[in-house]
Amino acid sequence: MRVVIGMSGGVDSAVAAALLREAGYDVIGLFMNNWEDRDGSCPADDDWADARSAAEKLGIPIYSVNFAAEYYERVFRTFLAEQAAGRTPNPDVLCNREIKFDAFAAYADELGADLIATGHYCDISHGATTRLLRAKDSNKDQTYFLNQVRTEQLSRVIFPLGKMVKPEVRALAEKYGLDSVARKKDSTGICFIGERNFRKFLSGYLPAQPGDIVDESGVTVGRHEGLMYYTLGQRRGLGIGGKAGRDQARWFVVEKDLANNRLIVSCGEDDRLYSSVLEASSLNIIGQEPDAEFDCTAKTRYRQPDAPCHVTMLGDGRVRVVFSEPRRAITPGQYVVLYDGERCMGGAVIDSVGGANK
Repeated sequence: MRVVIGMSGGVDSAVAAALLREAGYDVIGLFMNNWEDRDGSCPADDDWADARSAAEKLGIPIYSVNFAAEYYERVFRTFLAEQAAGRTPNPDVLCNREIKFDAFAAYADELGADLIATGHYCDISHGATTRLLRAKDSNKDQTYFLNQVRTEQLSRVIFPLGKMVKPEVRALAEKYGLDSVARKKDSTGICFIGERNFRKFLSGYLPAQPGDIVDESGVTVGRHEGLMYYTLGQRRGLGIGGKAGRDQARWFVVEKDLANNRLIVSCGEDDRLYSSVLEASSLNIIGQEPDAEFDCTAKTRYRQPDAPCHVTMLGDGRVRVVFSEPRRAITPGQYVVLYDGERCMGGAVIDSVGGANK
């Protein structure tokens, strides 16, 4: 069977390709260029060179495809709109649904793909229905980022690294002689920003509107550079020093007042940031549909252990999630991702947050 695998120029996808080839598949590599700067330059040139080198070492063909236009229209525009609305979006989640498992899959079909694969740290099972499962490597598990990928998009996907941990992957890269990627540093952050300063990059697309930073009583304690640069719970980068006659504990963001362009902060205890209730929209369920109400676990940030909760379907893709214990800094625009044991059930976009006692 022919498998088309996304090769990013990193160690994970290169080793995934090697494992597929070793398993006897007819493997074709496909490198995606999802971003071009306004001057027409491509920040992914080095990654393309590394992907080509790995494919040559493995003796498999590799092609490059440019999805920059699709990415801009289907991911980046949404990212900008969410930022302008004062929310905190996660473009990597939409990139998976719109590009890596949609535009990529359509191109793979042109290459005669029976199956598609990526180097994601996820596991999957294909039985009566497709089930997205956590990876063996809990530190690298990426099911959070796949919560919006639809069941049908996953129906012919395989994840070769699902039952592996990162040290094993790097050891295999050495074994297969994948010198271009074996010791390559893992990529982090949003792909279109890379190593650049986030504020400087974003200001090129959204005009910054500086304003007052005020405490919870409305007293001005500083100036912000633009509400889009801040998120709930943030402590660093506020530029607020010690204030005479005030608690000298660290300040943190508790709210964005878009109507008045004010960033509201608090000092000392962060009790206000804890909530036990949220409502979310654009619910995507992967695999079997649950009942109208059910218990599960969920997380509202990637680097966060999931916690017990009760979920109520509200209709039209909306849900209410009530946690057993309050959670810190649940943030509109981020995703609440639902789990039933090892299964990732899917997720929804957080719209609003309730109080700890609601």
